[in-house]
Amino acid sequence: MLETLLGPWPWYVAGPLIGLVVPLFLLLGGRAFGVSSNLRHMCAAAPTPRRWKPEFLRYDWKSSGIWNLTFVLGVALGGFLALTLIGIPDAGQSVSEATRADLRALGIQDFSGLLPDDLFSWGALLSPASLILIVGGGFLVGFGARYAGGCTSGHAISGISNLQLPSLVAVLGFFAGGLLVTFGLLPLILS
Repeated sequence: MLETLLGPWPWYVAGPLIGLVVPLFLLLGGRAFGVSSNLRHMCAAAPTPRRWKPEFLRYDWKSSGIWNLTFVLGVALGGFLALTLIGIPDAGQSVSEATRADLRALGIQDFSGLLPDDLFSWGALLSPASLILIVGGGFLVGFGARYAGGCTSGHAISGISNLQLPSLVAVLGFFAGGLLVTFGLLPLILS
């Protein structure tokens, strides 16, 4: 039993469990599931004079965001504990051979961890490709989440389950953008 809990879970178990998060949050007080709004809550909670904060950050973050900040802290703590207590057995083994061949063609050779050291290491951070991917990608993800009114998890899990058309449009945009970057821009950046 313990080995089953510690190993990767199949999609048909993990998917419904994630799907149950939405009704659980709704039952516990009408909360929507999402993570990107936490940056706004953290900036609103920052101990700066009120006159220096833009109007966007002048709100009662404790009443609307403390549960969300607690949720994200729990996600980070859970990830840390899982990594520390369980580790990452066979992390690189879960990448299919076809994906490995495609990544090798782009110059990525190390598949020993969850993230290839060729792109995600302190030494690789100074390369132009890594700077574009990490800094540029981080900015675009943050900007896109703010512009779309939520992140992929919020729109895909909460928004679509609440039958919100804007969330469906946002999720379609996220997937189209992901495909464009994966098959169009990533080969250009890494070549």
